[in-house]
Amino acid sequence: TGSGAGSAAGPLRVLVDMDGVLADFEGAVLRGFRARFPGEPRVELAARRGFSVREQYGCLREDLGAKVASVYESPGFFLGLDPIPGALEAMQEMIHMQDTEVFICTSPLRKYEHCIVEKYKWVEKHLGPEFVERIILTRDKTVVSADLLFDDKDTIRGAELNPSWEHVLFTCCHNRHVQLQAPRRRLLSWADDWKAILQSKR
Repeated sequence: TGSGAGSAAGPLRVLVDMDGVLADFEGAVLRGFRARFPGEPRVELAARRGFSVREQYGCLREDLGAKVASVYESPGFFLGLDPIPGALEAMQEMIHMQDTEVFICTSPLRKYEHCIVEKYKWVEKHLGPEFVERIILTRDKTVVSADLLFDDKDTIRGAELNPSWEHVLFTCCHNRHVQLQAPRRRLLSWADDWKAILQSKR
């Protein structure tokens, strides 16, 4: 057994991020940008670098940052995201595992008008009402207590300098090139062995 907090203190608590982990944010941004601004230069998924899509488009040309943001700030964007392959099945399996608590931990946009309600609706549509009860919406994930956090953002900082969770980097187009320092770990996709990662914390 691992040395995780889960072993002594009851069930293993797992936080799963939404965009880039459960819902395909990046694919939808590219499709939406191509449809809305067909003549403009764009960043193909293979060329994505860095967490912020807005920043990278802004580097391509200054006005493109605001244009790409208009795609994901528009009504219907978050509700229309496709599930990441294998994500829904993994979540259903995880919620039924013995001694395991799973929560969806997601940060809303600062322009939250459509984003927040649509995230709730997306979860209800794709995962059902029991997962709606398990949504944690926060701009700061470091203050949430858990054993594991699966997230595609390579660096997660906040008020808590030593979060209780181990951050497992979920591979996404923008973080493929990131070199992790040991003992940091990745989950390459939901086809990768996520169960072994949970087991290592028990």
